[in-house]
Amino acid sequence: MVSRPSLETATASDPDRFVEPLELGKRVKKIRLAKGWTLEEVGKRTGIARSTLSKIENDQVSPSFTIVQKLINGLEMDLPQLFVEASDQSIAGRRDITRKGKGEPHPTATYEHELLNYSISRKKMVPFKTRVRARAFSEFKEWVRHDGEEFLLVLQGKINFFSELYEPIELKEGDSVYYDATMGHAVTSLSAKDAEILWVVAR
Repeated sequence: MVSRPSLETATASDPDRFVEPLELGKRVKKIRLAKGWTLEEVGKRTGIARSTLSKIENDQVSPSFTIVQKLINGLEMDLPQLFVEASDQSIAGRRDITRKGKGEPHPTATYEHELLNYSISRKKMVPFKTRVRARAFSEFKEWVRHDGEEFLLVLQGKINFFSELYEPIELKEGDSVYYDATMGHAVTSLSAKDAEILWVVAR
C-alpha cells in the first residue's frame, strides 16, 4: 500500500492525532456536491486552501484531526457521516478495547463525541459516546442524516430526540431508540448538565 503525505505530522502522544475514516475524500466530495458548494466556497467555510481540499477529495493527502475538524464544521457535517463505511470486507477474530475516557475526541458545536474502538477498520458498527451540548433544535443548521441504522441509549440525564418523520420524544436514563439514520435526526439535552448517550451506527 502506498502511503500518502500527511497535511500535519502527529506523533502517538500528540493530542492532534487522528484515525482517518476510510474513503474520506469520497465522503467529503459527496457531501459538498449534495450541498451544491464549490471548492472555493468550502475553502471559505473551512479556512482550508482550495488546492488542499482538492487533494483531500482526490485521496492524495492524509489530513490530521485538526483539518478534519475544520471540514466537519465547515461542511456542517456530523461524526457518523464520516465513519459509516461502505466496504463489504470483514476480518474474523478481531478485538479492540477502549479504556474509560480514552476514546478519540470529536467535539462539535452541538455534541462532544468520543469515538470508541477506533483502531479497527471496516467495522459493521461504529460505537461512540456523546455529551449532548445542544439545548434547542434551533442550534442545528439542518437535520443530521447518513447511511445505515442507528441505536441510541441514554447513559445520563434526559434528552429530547427529534426525528424527521415523528414527533419529538423525551428519553431518560436507560431509555433507548433504534432508527433509520437516513431519516433526519437530532438530539438535545433536557438536563441541567449535558446529557450523555451511547450511539452505535450500523451499516
